[in-house]
Amino acid sequence: MSEITRILSQMESGDLSSSEALLPLVYDELRKLAAAKLVHEKPGQTLQATALVHDAYMRLVGDASTRHWNGRGHFFAAAAEAMRRILVEQARRKARHKHGGGMIRVELPDPVADDSDRQLLALDDALARLADEDSLAAEVVKLKYFAGLGREEIASALGRSVHEIRQKWAYARAWLRLALES
Repeated sequence: MSEITRILSQMESGDLSSSEALLPLVYDELRKLAAAKLVHEKPGQTLQATALVHDAYMRLVGDASTRHWNGRGHFFAAAAEAMRRILVEQARRKARHKHGGGMIRVELPDPVADDSDRQLLALDDALARLADEDSLAAEVVKLKYFAGLGREEIASALGRSVHEIRQKWAYARAWLRLALES
């Protein structure tokens, strides 16, 4: 008997605490199932796979009358059905007049960024000047802005404290703002 089947049996017998042990075991598979269901939805879908998994899981373990599964396969089939019902309910809700059901979605084109190249060149020039004045602040900007690292990751990468990185980031932002405005 698999761990999932054992926990499902415990839940069926009324052990509510076992539902907490179930989610970590089935979460990844439920997430894949949810993502597969959402692939077939129209673009502009606002429901994310994580929210779909959580809603379906709460429906499955929250209602005592539905806690009768004959094993792992039956549980996942019930989860797929719960996800289908959630998606249908959301589609019906969107179709209601109150939620814009009679409206037609019009995609707005993104504004053309004519001067994005100019802005990037200005930023590069200002960053080079900042590096001459404070090389650590310039390095923090590069790691945060271009690499997308967080303060803790930058501190670890540069061998500095998070407090120092926070100060350098605040200084660099103010310095660059003044440099780019002039």
